[in-house]
Amino acid sequence: MKTKFDQVYQFKTTLRGAKPPIWRRIQVPETYTFYDLHVAIQDAMGWDDYHMHEFELVNPATETNVQIGIPDEVIGYDSGREILTGWKQKIAKWFTMENKSAIYVYDFGDNWEHIIKLEKILPRKDGVKYPVCTAGKLACPPEDCGGIWGYADFLEIIGDPDNEEYEEMMEWIGDEFNPEHFSPNEVIFTDPAKRLKAALQR
Repeated sequence: MKTKFDQVYQFKTTLRGAKPPIWRRIQVPETYTFYDLHVAIQDAMGWDDYHMHEFELVNPATETNVQIGIPDEVIGYDSGREILTGWKQKIAKWFTMENKSAIYVYDFGDNWEHIIKLEKILPRKDGVKYPVCTAGKLACPPEDCGGIWGYADFLEIIGDPDNEEYEEMMEWIGDEFNPEHFSPNEVIFTDPAKRLKAALQR
């Protein structure tokens, strides 16, 4: 875990298309890479990191869009695009208060798009273990439920015990899902270095 840093970056992550909004506010060390940020977002949102991901944002030097994630040579796939290696790119190089927005996509099948906004750059506080989730609203949709539209269908089904798909859906989700529930205190952040090692061994 990176410990030598003086500032933290405060991001708000909002799931695009969710109504009412599903969002999280996190603070991460300035030394973080994009892969580290990816892991923090996964942990705060409640995703399981089963699928591919990618960031898209403006390069402040060229004012052109760039993609940052897992490059083709690592996964053995030719996307035809240049994807910068997430664990080699520092967030401090790309995010500034003048260049503060990005799109984060998780699971290219379900296409969960998140709007990432750098809200503040703050001094590190003594006694705080970073990263930290300070706020958020609503539960994270289940993995593999079909994207934002599939999640709407899922909520409709589990909200109606008379629906013919109700029992099957409740069995699939594990008999319990509260779309209203989220507590920042329940977020557990994992070690990005260990996650990266495991990902590269897949």
